[in-house]
Amino acid sequence: MTGVPASAAGGSPGAKGATGAPGASGAPGASGTPGGAKPARGGKLGAAAVNQASLWNIANILTMIRLVLVPGFVALMLADGGYDPAMRAWAWAAFAVAMITDIFDGHLARAYDLVTDFGKIADPIADKAIMGAALVCLSALDDLPWWVTFVILGREFGVTLLRFVVIRYGVIPASRGGKLKTLAQGTAVGMYILPLTGALATLRFWVMAVAVILTVVTGLDYVRQAIVLRRRGIAERRAAAAETER
Repeated sequence: MTGVPASAAGGSPGAKGATGAPGASGAPGASGTPGGAKPARGGKLGAAAVNQASLWNIANILTMIRLVLVPGFVALMLADGGYDPAMRAWAWAAFAVAMITDIFDGHLARAYDLVTDFGKIADPIADKAIMGAALVCLSALDDLPWWVTFVILGREFGVTLLRFVVIRYGVIPASRGGKLKTLAQGTAVGMYILPLTGALATLRFWVMAVAVILTVVTGLDYVRQAIVLRRRGIAERRAAAAETER
């Protein structure tokens, strides 16, 4: 005796097969389904419910938290004219949480097979939303030159557009330089959010300089990869077409 209720074993107490055990050997019962269990009504609805539930996995929840943090971060950054040290410290905390969730949500999604269509769309949006909000707020408060904001955001949106343009030929993978760029950007922007003075203020200038350089260099590298990928894809298609004509 297994101690498993008959309803959990694939049938009702009265729906046993010829062996007398519910669902034994997966043999089809009178209904033609394994274990003699009758097809559940609303099977499509049940499958839809499972798919809907999968949306609420830990990776997607972290992405949603990052999206929710964006308006709160902006409110904290601009509170009292944007120069209240306490509010800036809270804004830094919100930004730090967003950056940390950015690290973990993608890792969890890949490691535990939690990748969903929602995550594929929402994750890059959340990444660019929090970084874009921080850069625009800093430039609006004259803490960061506007050209820096334009260079960083222009690169981010440009690379995203480039990925979509060449996706028919393949996927441009994330590079080590791109990951290092993200780390440098997050560190530099975080330092600018805090009301630092003296040596730390000088240090954040150089960290931002490194971030801008990495932003430009990795952006150009993505353009190179896109060109190579497109040429290779076109060559492969022509070769396949020529092979078909033979």
